[in-house]
Parts: sequence; structure tokens; C-alpha cells
Amino acid sequence: MTKTELLSKCARDGEERILLARALDQMDLAQQRGAPTNTGFLSPGEQSAVTSLLASCGHPRHLFFGGFDGAERAICVFLPDWQEPEDFLADPEGPLTALEGLFATDAVLSHRDLLGSLIGIGITREKIGDIIVDENRAQVVVIRSALPILLSQWESAGRWKVRLKEIPLDELAPKAPELKIIRDSVATLRLDCIVGAGFSLARTKASDLVSGGRVSINHRECAKSDKPVAQGDVISCRGLGKCVVAQVVGQSKKGRTMVELHRYI
Repeated sequence: MTKTELLSKCARDGEERILLARALDQMDLAQQRGAPTNTGFLSPGEQSAVTSLLASCGHPRHLFFGGFDGAERAICVFLPDWQEPEDFLADPEGPLTALEGLFATDAVLSHRDLLGSLIGIGITREKIGDIIVDENRAQVVVIRSALPILLSQWESAGRWKVRLKEIPLDELAPKAPELKIIRDSVATLRLDCIVGAGFSLARTKASDLVSGGRVSINHRECAKSDKPVAQGDVISCRGLGKCVVAQVVGQSKKGRTMVELHRYI
């Protein structure tokens, strides 16, 4: 299959076509040079799109890496034949590094404040990974090539001045997500039923949200209420958050399917 055919098959729109074309370019470059290459940071939805593309390419050697386990944003790394994933991850001079910024003890900062200040100095979103906020401290995973600009130009977020230093990735301190565990039963494992259970909605309301384009399954928008859902699937709804189908427990005596869902709060 040619590159044009692959993109026509996998891309949902023009913007995604550009994203996937860049990923293919990095994949080809890794093969030509015999050295690892990588994309910029990808959102979960973009990672899903790239994963589908690579499946159509025969699953070339790659990994997604965001600087720490559980990172939401990640780069896609294409590995040459000679390199194992663990060797790439152990390289202290790999493509990712991290910044730690300390603010005044009374600073009140949000993720939006920090991201806005970074974009404001001309850093593109694909250069910035997850941002970890803990009281007056912020840790930011970044593409290593952006580090000099950040160290020299990132001076504040909002009205708060920042003191910066580079830190190794193993000093990142991500917070464990807060989860609400939901145990419920559904008539069947279809998308509208799981959305209803996960977000405490009537099935008709859940179905309206799905058909209205507000629901994604595994970070890909889905407008089909009867889409089958499986254990491990991630269900997102704009404005309500996301939940994971943690376990399909089995059938109740009344023939309903018992599930355990983990909703992020």
C-alpha cells in the first residue's frame, strides 16, 4: 500500500492526514538512518490515530513514551532493528527531559495558567508533554530541543515569577488519579449503556450524547449508540470526563451484565 493509500484509509480529516503523514516520515527516517526517530507529543486521540496507522503498516517497531508511566501525552518513537525498547528508555540523553519551576509559596496556579505561559513564549504544543502541578511547584515534560528556549525565556506564569531548573525524568512526581469506582449492571455492553452507567445518566440521554458527537471510545469519536464496548475500553464524554471499563464481572440472575467502571474525578 502506498503512502497516499495509507493516509486515505486511516485519516479522518485533513488535519489528521497531516499528523499521520509526519508520523510516516519519521518511521521511514528511522529505517533509512538505522537510528531512533520520534514524533512530537501526541494527545491520546492522536496516539490512537497513529496506532491505527501503524497497524495498517504491519506494526513497525515503536513505542509511546511520555516521560513517566501513565503520562497522558506521549511521543511515538520508531526504533531501528538493533535497539530494544528498554535500551532506548534507559538513555539519559533521549529526546525527552523535564523542567521544574518553583513559584512563590502563596502562588495559585492551574494547568491552564502554566500551559498558556508556555505557549505565550512561542513553544508549540507538540513540544510540551504532561504538566504536573503541586501547590507552588510545576514539573513539565518537554522535547529536549526546546529546553534552551524554556530556560532562557520562561519567566512567569500569570503574575507569578518562576525559578527554573532541569530535572531528570526519574524525579518527576505525578499524582495518582482520583477515581470513583462504580459497580452497576447494564442490559448489554453497548456504548450508550456504559455511558449511562459511567456518568449516572438515563439511557436516552446517554444515547443523545453519543449521537451528538460528544462521546469517544478509546479517544476516537463514536456516534453509534450500539457500538460494542469491551473490558479495558476508555469512554470519554465532553463536559463530563472519562471512565474506564475496568472489569466485566459476569451475568446477573436476571441476565444483565455486571460491570465495574472507574470514573476519573
